[in-house]
Amino acid sequence: MLIATQVLQPADTSTTFTARSGVPQIQDGPFADTKERLGGVFVIEVPDLDTALAWARRCPAAEWGSVEIRPVAVTYARGKGWYQPE
Repeated sequence: MLIATQVLQPADTSTTFTARSGVPQIQDGPFADTKERLGGVFVIEVPDLDTALAWARRCPAAEWGSVEIRPVAVTYARGKGWYQPE
């Protein structure tokens, strides 16, 4: 049974958050530079990156893994790129 689908914007729009040893670290780009694999997905609706980072800080997985924050793409217009409503 299909529950939900989302199209993500390109990886270069992502931000990665980790808090290993209790030290928060934020970097631009995806976590895929490592051998880690996707372990789950949270879909949240927030107004901006700062609010998404606040949610990431509350995620227990950030203590041993990475939380990749990536905007959802609204739609892709044929050959015209990603469209975001104003």
